[in-house]
Amino acid sequence: MSERKVLNKYYPPDFDPAKIPELKLPKDRQYVVRLMAPFNMRCKTCGEYIYKGKKFNARKETVQNESYLGLPIFRFYIKCTRCLAEITFKTDPENTDYTMEHGATRNFQAEKLLEEEEKRMQKEREEEELNNPMKVLENRTKDSKLEMEVLENLQELKELNQRQANVDFEAMLKQYKELEEEQRRKEQEEDEQEMKAMLEQAQNRRLLVDSDSDEDPAQARPKPRAQTKPTDILQEVRGAQPALPFPSPAALAWRSVCPLCPSLGDTRLVSRLSSSQRPSALG
Repeated sequence: MSERKVLNKYYPPDFDPAKIPELKLPKDRQYVVRLMAPFNMRCKTCGEYIYKGKKFNARKETVQNESYLGLPIFRFYIKCTRCLAEITFKTDPENTDYTMEHGATRNFQAEKLLEEEEKRMQKEREEEELNNPMKVLENRTKDSKLEMEVLENLQELKELNQRQANVDFEAMLKQYKELEEEQRRKEQEEDEQEMKAMLEQAQNRRLLVDSDSDEDPAQARPKPRAQTKPTDILQEVRGAQPALPFPSPAALAWRSVCPLCPSLGDTRLVSRLSSSQRPSALG
């Protein structure tokens, strides 16, 4: 049974690779590759921004009659994500970068300009040192001073890191919590003292009022008047007039005989009449 994955192929003894016909392909043949935008750009057609790192299915081709030190230069074709306009850019092996051809404009990049400025300054310095030995000495002195400053700054940073490494953050947090608790305790004590002072002041005022009331009894509070009843007026009238004795049975009998008597309460008259007229009345 043969293997499923064959790694070694059979070559007959009379195999001659020179007899294999070469596949003739055009030099400007295009390949479909997957790539990311190498820089920020803006479409000229619709103004859409295309940021660095956005993925595209691009077409790749070799630029004809252009090379750098024998290295081929490649061109890439992509489409705008909004208006589908074609954008092209190619490689720049001289500056290890990419250059925009058409369809979009490259956005400002401070890093690239900084690198270009550094390269320009380095080139000018080398040209000056080439013909001026004193300039070489000055530049070396400046470099040595700059190196010493950098070393001093580095040493300071190391010492600062060591100080921070020795700091116990847990102890700091614990101390901070203790300070908070102490401050809260002080606030509670102050509140309690204020409450005690207020209570003492109110008690002193009450004692002063009581002492004033003891010294001036005439200004005591009036007693509440008792609630009166409707029958109390009769009691007041009886108390004002002298009480009459209760009529005797003789007076009551005389009242039945002489209804025109002016007063039944005059017991003396009734007794006199009853004693003088009692026989006639009985006869």
